[in-house]
Parts: sequence; structure tokens; C-alpha cells
Amino acid sequence: MLETLLSPKMLLTIILMGTIVYITYLTKKNENASDFFVGGRGFGWFTNGSAIGGDYLSAATFLGIAGLTFQLGYDGAYYALCFSIGLTLLAIFVAGPLRRFGAYTVADFLGYRFHSKRARLVAVLVVFSISGFYAAPQLLGAAQILSMFFGTSYEFGIIFTCAVMIFYVGVGGMKGTTINQALELWIRLAAFVIMAVVAIYGGLHYDKVLDGINSVTGPIADTSPYALDGKDVEVDGEAWSGTGFYFPTFWDTISITIALALGTIGLPHILLRFYTNPSAKAARKSALMAIGIASVFFLFAVYLGTVGRGIFISGEASDQVMSDMVTGGNNMVIPSTAQALGGEWLLGLVIAGAFAAVFSNLSGLFIASSGALAHDLYGTFIKKDMTEKQRVMAGKVAILVLAVVYGALGLLVKDASIGHLVALAFTVAASTFAPIFILGIWWRRMTEKGAIAGLLVGLIVSMWMIFLPGTVPDFLTFKVPGIVTVPAGFLAVIIVSLIDRRVPADVNDFMKKVHSKEAESI
Repeated sequence: MLETLLSPKMLLTIILMGTIVYITYLTKKNENASDFFVGGRGFGWFTNGSAIGGDYLSAATFLGIAGLTFQLGYDGAYYALCFSIGLTLLAIFVAGPLRRFGAYTVADFLGYRFHSKRARLVAVLVVFSISGFYAAPQLLGAAQILSMFFGTSYEFGIIFTCAVMIFYVGVGGMKGTTINQALELWIRLAAFVIMAVVAIYGGLHYDKVLDGINSVTGPIADTSPYALDGKDVEVDGEAWSGTGFYFPTFWDTISITIALALGTIGLPHILLRFYTNPSAKAARKSALMAIGIASVFFLFAVYLGTVGRGIFISGEASDQVMSDMVTGGNNMVIPSTAQALGGEWLLGLVIAGAFAAVFSNLSGLFIASSGALAHDLYGTFIKKDMTEKQRVMAGKVAILVLAVVYGALGLLVKDASIGHLVALAFTVAASTFAPIFILGIWWRRMTEKGAIAGLLVGLIVSMWMIFLPGTVPDFLTFKVPGIVTVPAGFLAVIIVSLIDRRVPADVNDFMKKVHSKEAESI
């Protein structure tokens, strides 16, 4: 027992947890809704840029991108390129105007833009759908880490992580969440940098790794569940190879590009971060900083996924490490590679980084969804005359409800790929909120009915193609169906708005507010 408690992975994880608890305790004072939901709008560009990076670079990037690169080669690395494009589009078209608009939640944008409770209600439904899709793979990552490296059950991992979120977000609110997210970003980046240094120092520079991968040949076993370009490798006497998941056509590539690039613009927990800046200028700086951090992060993720692929194909690691790499959808490639490169201490650092990734992203999802539940639903439709303290309490109760709901979703995705699940979440976001925010900010002829139609059509078509692919014609079937669902959302907004023509009377005032340089410090 004492040996387990003193192990590097346990010590470093306890230090991370202790730091989270300390920061949360220091930021527990949330006197009003502005403090709890948007951190009092007082975070500068560096802190908020770090927090955006921490929120965006989730388990999908810390674990998923490397896992996809390990499995798919350069096709996996393409995910990282699409994510970077998405952050750039967000910085150019949305960050500044959204901060000038100013609000507490994503649904506030529709509620105030169109003076519509109906639009707000539909937006809340979409927030929950996207957040559920995104929360499930984060919980999956945490539960798999606990199960694989600490010997707990998968179910315990889900319950433990949700309990941490109840304390993390329920006590600290957006203030604690932001500071923790910023810190956790740099922990993850440090883990990647140290892994890369160890790999290069050990002779695993990129060209050598590729030479090793390309030197392996063997027959394709179509029945095996993982793809390594047709290369056979034995793990515990079992051959792992095959065709697996790949992008077979040009149109598949276009589809995933559309979904991932535009999906960033529609992620509620990322959009909410721009409300926490003191000005539109700070919001743009935060977005630009997040782009730089993400680009460096993705570079390391792709390299380390390739290192893991090379180690696996060469068979130079222990049987346990080799087995861990292909367990549970390739989600544990980074921890397994760390163990192969640097033993228990490097593994411990990476596990702490993985928990930081999960907690950082989940906290953003919880705070965004609690705002939708407490502020947009309860505060708008049930108890309209809440005091500031009652709004904060409603937000904390919402955290408890969300922990139960998201925990249940986490139990349903036990063997899924984190990277692919997140890609589906991006598809829903790109098909719903991306049209609303792009057109709502830049097209004055958008109407309430157009916005509602776009949200509903984008959501329904996305869910249909994700959950009922067997009912879709073959030529419209895609692993990530952004090429179909995103145009459907945009067209619904445009067509219905042009037919409706009931543009809000104050649309010119709105456009002046979100685009005027005079509103820069609002």
C-alpha cells in the first residue's frame, strides 16, 4: 500500500489534485452571477489565452491526436491541422464581436439578438447536445487512465471524475475554473516537451522513427481492429494490423475539414471564454495566443504519436506497454509511450498532464452547461426574479445535475475512440452554432425563425447521420458527416430568414455594438 502511495504516478497526481483544491479554495467567493459564470470579466489576454488553450486542448488533443496519429499515420495528424484552422477562424470572425456583445451564456446571444425566448430555449437544447458529446470522451479518458494505471474500475473512474468536477466548478465558478485551466495547460505542455526531449535524446528523432516504420512489412489481416498501414506486429503473441479507420476519398477529407474547422466556432465552452475578457481587444489577443499554443501542442502530439507508432512496430517495448497502446481505442498511446521512454517518473508526469487535460476541458463544459440550465432555463422561464445569490446557487445545483447526466453518458462510451467522439461533437457544433454566430454577427437579414430553423435542422440532420447511418444513402455516408450537416444548417438559416423577412427592429444598433471600434472597451 505504501509503495503504491509513493509511486511517481500517485505522487504527481496527488500534487495536481492538491493544487486544484488550493486554487479552488482561494477563488470560492462568487458573490454574483458575473463572478460565477464569467469570472467578473476581469481576466487579461495572457491568463484567458492560456485558459482558452487549456479548455480547447482537451483529452482529445493530449490523448486523442497522438492516438489517431499512432493508428492512422498522417491521416491522424490531419485532425490537428483542422483544429488549428478552427481557432484561426474563431479569432478572425467571432472573438472581438462576441466580447463587444457581452453576456453570460451562449444562448444569451440568440435571446438578445432576436428578443426571443423560443430561440433561447432551442439554443439551450443544442448546448446540452454538444456538451454531452464532448463530455463523454473526456470522462472516458479519465476513467481509462484510472483503470489502466491505478487499477480502479471504469465505473469508479467516471464517478471520481464527476465528483472532482462538482467541487472544482461548483465551488470555484468561472474564476477558479479559469486559473486552473491556465495552470493545467502549462502542465500538459511541459509533459509533452519533456517527452519529446527524452525521445530525441534517446535517438528517436523523426526521420529515424519514420525509417523504422517504413522498414516493417507484412500481410494485411483485415479482421484485426487496428490499422498500422498493413504492418503486422505481435503483442502477447497476437498480430495487430489491418485496414482500420481511414480517409478513403477526397470527399471524406473535405467532410472532416468542414466539421472540425467550423466546429470550433460553435463550441459553447470556447465561446463562453470570450465573455470573460475585459475588452474586445483582449478577446482577440487571447484567441491569437491560444492559436500559437495550440499549434505547438499539436506539433508535439503528432511527433509523439509517431514515436509511439515506431516503438510499437519495432516491438522494442515490454509486452504490457505494447498491449496498453492498443487498448480502448488507442487512447493510451501517450502514457504508454512515456512509460517506454522514461519509466515510471515520466509516466507519472504524463498521467498528471492527462488528468489536467480532462479536468480543464470538463470544467469548461460544466460551467457552460450550468449557465444554460440555471441562467437560460431556470432564470428565464421558471423564476424570473432571482437575486444574484439565487442565480449563483442555481448554477451550483445545475453542476450536480450535470454530473449525473454526463456521468451516465461516460458509462456508455467505454471502448470508443476519444478523437473520433470529439470529431462528432465538432460536427454538431459546426452544423448548429457555427451558422448562427457567423451569420448572426455578419448578416443583418437573419431572423428569429431563421435562427431556430438553422439550429433544429443542423441538430436533427447531425444526429440522424451519426446515430442512424444505415438509413443514409451510401454516397452521403461519412465517418464525420460535416460535408452534409453543415451546409444543411447554413441553408436553413438563410432560406427561412429570406422567406420570413422579420428582421429585428434594432438590428442596426446590434451591428453597431458588435462591430464598432467605439465599443472596443465595452
